Amino acid sequence: MLSVRCKSCNVELTSNNKTQCCGCPNQMMVREDKVSASDLSKVVLLNSEKIVNNQGILTKQDLEYQENRRRRKVRKLDFEVR
Repeated sequence: MLSVRCKSCNVELTSNNKTQCCGCPNQMMVREDKVSASDLSKVVLLNSEKIVNNQGILTKQDLEYQENRRRRKVRKLDFEVR
């Protein structure tokens, strides 16, 4: 069983096979082992059976490459029209 709390409205929900919603603007929903919300930073997992691993998939070199790629400039080609 999964228990979660919404930081916006302080409602605690316990999972079961029916969909449950807290009703605030964050719209936290719980069903079985799935949690969804408009802003997941406002959701706290109180207890769960699964271990949540927050390690990233990308290595430091991958993130550095993506940052360098993001900073690239777009080259515009000028063609002369006759």
